[in-house]
Amino acid sequence: MSPTVPDGAAGAPPSSTARPGLFFHTPVLRVVNSSIAVFVVALGVVLYWYGWRTVPQTSGAISAPVSAQATIQRDARGVPHITAGTWEDAIFLQGYATAQDRMWQMDALRRLAGGQLAEILGRGPMDSILESDRDARRWRMARIAEMQERNLTPQTRQMIAAYARGVNYWLETNRRRLPPEFALLNYDPRPWRIQDTLLVALEMGRSLTATWREKINKLSMGDAGDPKRVDFLYPRRTGPEVQPGSNAWVVSGSHSASGKPILANDPHLQWSVPGAWHLVHLRTPDLDVTGAALPGVPAVIIGHNRRIAWGVTNLGFEVQDLYREQIDLRTGRYTFQGRVEQAAPEQDVIPVKGGPAIPANGWVTRHGPLFLTENNQSYAMRWVPAENAPLDFPLLALDRASNWDEFNAALSHFDWPAQNFVYADVGGNIGYHAVGRLPTRPANCRPDMPEDGSSGECEWQGFIPYEKLPQTYNPPSGIIATANQNPFPADFAWPVDGRFAPKYRAQEIRARLVSRAQWQPADMIAIQKDVYSSFAHFFAAQIVAAWDKHPGSNARVLDAIELLRPWNGQMETGSAAPMIAMLAYDEFRNALAERAAPKHGQVYESSFLAPQVVETILRKRPNDWFPDYDAQLLNSLSSAIERGIKLQGSKLSRWSYGQYNQLRIDNPVMGQLPLIGKYFSVGPALMSGSPTTIKQISRRLGPSLRMVVDLADLDRSLENITTGESGHPFSGHYKDQWNAYYSGRSFPMEFDKVDAKQVLTVNPE
Repeated sequence: MSPTVPDGAAGAPPSSTARPGLFFHTPVLRVVNSSIAVFVVALGVVLYWYGWRTVPQTSGAISAPVSAQATIQRDARGVPHITAGTWEDAIFLQGYATAQDRMWQMDALRRLAGGQLAEILGRGPMDSILESDRDARRWRMARIAEMQERNLTPQTRQMIAAYARGVNYWLETNRRRLPPEFALLNYDPRPWRIQDTLLVALEMGRSLTATWREKINKLSMGDAGDPKRVDFLYPRRTGPEVQPGSNAWVVSGSHSASGKPILANDPHLQWSVPGAWHLVHLRTPDLDVTGAALPGVPAVIIGHNRRIAWGVTNLGFEVQDLYREQIDLRTGRYTFQGRVEQAAPEQDVIPVKGGPAIPANGWVTRHGPLFLTENNQSYAMRWVPAENAPLDFPLLALDRASNWDEFNAALSHFDWPAQNFVYADVGGNIGYHAVGRLPTRPANCRPDMPEDGSSGECEWQGFIPYEKLPQTYNPPSGIIATANQNPFPADFAWPVDGRFAPKYRAQEIRARLVSRAQWQPADMIAIQKDVYSSFAHFFAAQIVAAWDKHPGSNARVLDAIELLRPWNGQMETGSAAPMIAMLAYDEFRNALAERAAPKHGQVYESSFLAPQVVETILRKRPNDWFPDYDAQLLNSLSSAIERGIKLQGSKLSRWSYGQYNQLRIDNPVMGQLPLIGKYFSVGPALMSGSPTTIKQISRRLGPSLRMVVDLADLDRSLENITTGESGHPFSGHYKDQWNAYYSGRSFPMEFDKVDAKQVLTVNPE
């Protein structure tokens, strides 16, 4: 009998399975391993060549067309602190530094506004890119920018031209080191023009003032249903909560620990990677200002200098009218005040990557471009930026202002977009002023709906003088708060129309500010991230009260009631109650829209319905809406539960509002790459907050910047943006602010004490 020898020991017979397999696979494994190694090396080379090699140079020395030596110091977050001999040099270097950080974003923004995205991206899924270009050309964005360039004041032209030179100098000296998006899409950006800055500003204005779809929806619902009910649901001067907006407030020294004012601002804009703002600090002998700028637009828009600080929110005043035209689409002939006029033809084509160019022709009437033809009706659009008038960007004057009078002198020339400005200064003063060109209309006209363009009865009559716009200076309360609410008094001298935000954010901000004294700058961040919703709390209480009056036997409804009953209205991520409340609110809102326009209400987007209207209906409970409001509330809850079960399962107590309110922000190019694309995007992240909380959150928009300025010590001021200062996906500053942003932390707004991590010296050529 042979001795037993462990398999693999000396003298052992070869295994019947292991040895032949190993012998057979060894060459294959070597080939596979070699292939993997080659792939990894090749991938590393590609990532280096198109990625890390193209990260901009932010230290060392360069030569550039400046009048004297200058520096660009970058702090730990990559924010450029620019020191130059003249304001022209500072603006030139702002253009250079912004191009370093955001060249792809800047190019994409001007293409979005100008209707040129399909040229580099193709038609897009479901022709989405092509439709975006068509939309921009219907708005005549490029033609408006051309007109505005001709109308620029000399100083504004000089400022924008200096910025464009800086952008182009970076492009000229870095053609072989462009961001990877350009290589992936296989094109080179053209030089930056003055018109491109105007396009970027127009695009921001378009996003803040586009109301035409709401007008058409309201008209369509009225035609399909009961016009009186539709008008009740969508009243004048009340807009939806989920719209681009902001919070801004200021408290006087009587409310602060230092005895000096504190100013806070958090603009709410659409999510994007990179974000909407580029932080910058400009320092010259006659200029020292820091804060947030728009990529593509020179100077600081939100921030502070040595004497004053300011923040902004969207005003919401109606600056866009639709006119129903009696027009022959074949000839362009239309009727105005009983006579026939000729619309101007405009020929246009949209270049499309990989396909033929698409015609985009149109007519322009006295009211503006023929914007929409629907149900055999044609509508032209009049929009403030399309008015042929002198144009000023008084941002340098604003950045240099040192007191309330100079602040107002600058803003009296600020035409676009209409905004609320809050103010504070080191002398202890605080103030507020509405700003912008606001058209006046006859009192009998309804700009919340398309107007009759043929009658001539609803033409604009002029613009409200700056000095007559809402304003306040050193109010007795020592508190000013704006959250897109209506600032116009009931007896205002001109008719007021606009989509002003419901009361909830403004009320909650003021309630927080009066709740205590001795505020510190960091305390304001806590208010900015407040997630209490008085509306959702009210709505949940209405449901609970309905159940208590009419208890039923549905176990799932009972489970929901028991989760809503103790809820405190906080829209927190791990809680089930806010998810239940929001789902039920959606169902109830849809039911209201259906009552106004049966079988059509939801088609015309009940999301335009303001929560303040829903609260009014539930408090007053008019007889002509529902025969039994309690039954409708419980029916909405039951439908909400069924919907929620499909989303997160049958155990209601395990539902998570954060999962329901989940956010993902994709990089539009790098985020689409297979395998590695997710590393260039943000999320998925579980988000607290809601459309009716101070921290206004939806899947579409949220706080794009948080800034708090301490007028007692400017170096104690705080600021942060959503993702990072750089849009370059391989930069260390691409997403380095996201974790702090998500958790509600902020960073020093370095001013006198700049902790420079990189220094780029710029010598005259």
